[in-house]
Amino acid sequence: MSHVVVLGAGLGGTIMAYELRDRLGSEHRISVVNKGHHYHFVPSNPWVAVGWREREQVEIDLEPVFKRRDISLYPQGARRLDPAAKSIELLDGSFITYDYLVIATGPDLAFDEIPGFGPAAETQSVCFIEHALSTKTAFDRLVANPGPVVVGAVQGASCFGPAYEFAFILDKALRQAKVRDRVPMTFITPEPYIGHLGLDGVGDTRGLLESELRQHHIKWITNARLDKVEAGNVYVSEFAEDGTLRQSHQVPFAFSMMIPAFRGVEAVRGIEGLTNPRGFILADKHQRNPSFPEIFSVGVCVAIPPLGKTPVPVGVPKTGFMIESMVTATAQNIASLIEGKQPSAVPTWNAVCLADFGDSGVAFVAQPQIPPRNVNWSASGSWVHGAKVGFEKYYLHKMRSGHSEPFYETLVLRALGIEKLKQVKQDA
Repeated sequence: MSHVVVLGAGLGGTIMAYELRDRLGSEHRISVVNKGHHYHFVPSNPWVAVGWREREQVEIDLEPVFKRRDISLYPQGARRLDPAAKSIELLDGSFITYDYLVIATGPDLAFDEIPGFGPAAETQSVCFIEHALSTKTAFDRLVANPGPVVVGAVQGASCFGPAYEFAFILDKALRQAKVRDRVPMTFITPEPYIGHLGLDGVGDTRGLLESELRQHHIKWITNARLDKVEAGNVYVSEFAEDGTLRQSHQVPFAFSMMIPAFRGVEAVRGIEGLTNPRGFILADKHQRNPSFPEIFSVGVCVAIPPLGKTPVPVGVPKTGFMIESMVTATAQNIASLIEGKQPSAVPTWNAVCLADFGDSGVAFVAQPQIPPRNVNWSASGSWVHGAKVGFEKYYLHKMRSGHSEPFYETLVLRALGIEKLKQVKQDA
């Protein structure tokens, strides 16, 4: 009997455990180490932050689900991984050993790299559910006392979709509250152009998102480095394409939400051969670590180099579709190793994304995610909002029921009925 441990119970880690159980059967042991026993549907956090969702609607207690699926849960959380000993020290001082490990921790949020930045200082976040709830309190203050807003992402960020989503969701929520006319908005991003998304654009995301920002009266600053935040002001350096300083900005705000840069979590950061300098897990084409072949990784914690040089550092996102392909390949490869075979499954790393704008949105398909691509398509419309609501409902049902069937195959690529998305499924 083999013992497979999954470190982390977010989107990637939870479906990883489900898919391992389906593929390995009951004769092998599966355990999940996570800080706490709840799963939170992170894509819903922008809605939580403006009061369109309550915490209970996007939160799932994993204990009963895991129990039904014969998956052990260790909610103490991890203090430190020791790959040489094939063990993990937990935060309560106990240890868990493994034969195979899948790291699915998600990121550590690097708020501390910028003075005055983050929920513990002057700005808000929607990265964690606790952050979204705190942002809702700040949003209520904004509605009561309208003033300027700054939304966006900082240097080194790799998750730009939620920044755009929140800007437009906030715009709609302020319109609903009848105070949008008293709230000037500025979108600040390290991207070299609007709609770059860390992917050098997908289809016409540049044109679509620039048009949306104009229509919603949102100004923007690109090639932007956030230098510091003080109460009521962000200080931003804007760079030219050659990397020289173009302009310094002092932008006032009464409310600000900006996506931070990510890094590896403390439990794995700095382990030689396992991580890169930012603490992300090194992996080959099979999601397997070259130095520790019993360790795999999936999701945001995986090291992916940026798409070339930009004036301000911009990371590469890991979308849900891409993560699910990592999960499926990893489950297949661990099953092969247990059977005495070599790993052969390679994830597709395609990107299918739905960015909700409250009453409309933008969808894009990148196949593969890293250019050059076979499919490079984007579109906008009110249908995207409806699709994102369906996304939420289906995925929460999937997590509660313990299903491992890939979500994007069952909903996005089938139910939407868009010809381009159908073609992606046929070509994948």
